[in-house]
Amino acid sequence: MQCISISHPRASTCHLRLHAPPKTSFKSACHVIPRMSLNDDNSRTTTTTNNGLNLINNISKLLWGPSLPPGLLISTVRTAWTSAWQLMMSQLAPSDPSGGYTRPPSKFRLPRQTPTATELHLYVGLPCPWAHRTLIIRALKGLEEAIPVSIAAPGLDGSWEFKDIPYRDGDTLVPTRDKINGCGNLKEVYRLRRGGYEGRATVPMLWDVDQKEVICNESYDIIEFFNSGLNGLAQNPGLDLSPAELKGEMEEWNRVIYPNVNNGVYRCGFAQSQEAYDVAANGLFSTLDKVEDHLGGSRYLCGHRLTLADICLFTTLIRFDVVYNVLFKCTKKKLLEFPNLHAYMRDIYQIPKVASTCNFPAIMDGYYQILFPLNPGSIRPLVPSGCDHEFLSRPHNRESMSAADKRVQYVS
Repeated sequence: MQCISISHPRASTCHLRLHAPPKTSFKSACHVIPRMSLNDDNSRTTTTTNNGLNLINNISKLLWGPSLPPGLLISTVRTAWTSAWQLMMSQLAPSDPSGGYTRPPSKFRLPRQTPTATELHLYVGLPCPWAHRTLIIRALKGLEEAIPVSIAAPGLDGSWEFKDIPYRDGDTLVPTRDKINGCGNLKEVYRLRRGGYEGRATVPMLWDVDQKEVICNESYDIIEFFNSGLNGLAQNPGLDLSPAELKGEMEEWNRVIYPNVNNGVYRCGFAQSQEAYDVAANGLFSTLDKVEDHLGGSRYLCGHRLTLADICLFTTLIRFDVVYNVLFKCTKKKLLEFPNLHAYMRDIYQIPKVASTCNFPAIMDGYYQILFPLNPGSIRPLVPSGCDHEFLSRPHNRESMSAADKRVQYVS
């Protein structure tokens, strides 16, 4: 199952993991069997499957004829599925007594003394919004050469795996092999650290190549470090996305947006009771309404300056209509129905280098095909027309809000 970890109210990490219980008794465990490999004996598999279906069909016809199963059967199946769903959800998303999703803390926080390693490596997953933050800041600061990246993809069992994709779709990032340690999955990388590690293998993760040690797996710590801690290596050192004079305002926005929007969409999708869902959904959309009103008179959250707070909001907004609106039941309104928010999202998307970090097929696969309790059929819907590159590249007309102020910052 997939677990997603966050600690600090500003930041977070993603983690996918399938727990395989030692027992297979229905009373104590639910085991999800991965999809059959194309390399298996197809004829034997097909014959076995057809025999099983024929047996079920024959029993159904014998008991009930051509009519639908009686209410007792439906009730029994529904009860069994509900119990199995609750068991799976408890592994996927730990909850409080009310059924509300509670996000576990990050294990590795950036030390107060900034790392001095001569070689750092970044591990990410493209579906993860928290990892996406680090990719954007890395690109905007021009740290691509200084901080190489290995991109993991979610496997069918929920673990982060490394794959070597032989082709690219333009400049868009795609999954890769583990370029520095040669591991098959992220869990193996974590185990390389001194003393090993058996906890959650989360992304993003910053790795010390020289010491073979996890430096940090807390996304906000990493983006703050990328913003100001590596200017000697950055190709765009003059870009400051966390200016001292705006830190207070950024913190205020983070305190509102993180619990209600960044984590709010997960609180909707992973809610295990109607009460928990209602609380999360109301908080989400009331906050989106507030930000929508604010952006009617402000180009970015903190006025004319693009900040880390904007990047943290953007990575949730870019996934909203393709994933959260549908799969996570954030259905009250699409982001497209918020004119200021959607234009604001397009504004950031069109900043040079940002679009190449947004791989929509990989994002959708990471949710629809992996989160089995939320989408048992693993069917991936079509990308909404308002989320394709052509639509997102349309004029946003937000430049006029800061045209008179020459301090607006972009990558050079």
